[in-house]
Amino acid sequence: MTTDPLTLVMWIYLAMTIAMIGLWALHRVVRNASIADAGFCFGLIAAILWYAAHASGETERKVLVVVMVSLYAGRLGFFILFHRIIGKTEDPRYRRLRDRWGPSESWRMFGYFHLQAVAVALFSLPVLVVIQIPRAPFGFWELAGFLLWIVAVAGETVADRQLTRFREQPWNHDRVCREGLWYFSRHPNYFFEWLQWWSYVVMAIGAPGWPLTWIGPVAMGYALVYVTGIPPAEEQALAHRGEDYRQYQRTTSAFVPWVPKTGRPTGSG
Repeated sequence: MTTDPLTLVMWIYLAMTIAMIGLWALHRVVRNASIADAGFCFGLIAAILWYAAHASGETERKVLVVVMVSLYAGRLGFFILFHRIIGKTEDPRYRRLRDRWGPSESWRMFGYFHLQAVAVALFSLPVLVVIQIPRAPFGFWELAGFLLWIVAVAGETVADRQLTRFREQPWNHDRVCREGLWYFSRHPNYFFEWLQWWSYVVMAIGAPGWPLTWIGPVAMGYALVYVTGIPPAEEQALAHRGEDYRQYQRTTSAFVPWVPKTGRPTGSG
């Protein structure tokens, strides 16, 4: 077994580059770029399974990490598959990108798919560090990180289900969801997605390579808050829900769940 993280990650990057080229070609046929997001999720599972088979580390810890990543990424991947891809029109965020990119849309989208390959390699690093922790499982920090992971994945699952259930009601088509976790945050699903990556930071405290685990929450937090998460989602919400969403922005935290500045508006969904 090899223990060199760089070698392991480079193999994952090369494999994911090939896979994403194939998914990019498929997306040109079905015209749905959400395939890239599902590819990230299932690619991450494949990466961790490969690490578990080839990296050094205790078997019990490998099993735990494989289960954690498979449940997190598998749930999100199947959610994207059934709610944004199969039988669905393309996410408006991607349609707007195509319009802005104009004639260069094809190659810019190719670059976006390639970034997903980079992301799989990057976000697999924190998990690889945990797999290779050179101590007997399971100590205090690993159990604490696992408990944090449970809270994060459960929170993201609940937030997704609450929003899906709200949107399934035809009378809520142009209304802002303020149900459950969405009463305390405009993007609770993104918050718990970010929180999930902190679990690996906690699990690896005191282990070699611990600074690499910070890649997860730092990179994911930046992407969600400033790039691929909140900005395009809010642009879409403002375009479709107008003043109701502006009121939501004025009263409700964008990311971290918090008590709104005012009470629940009368008649809101």
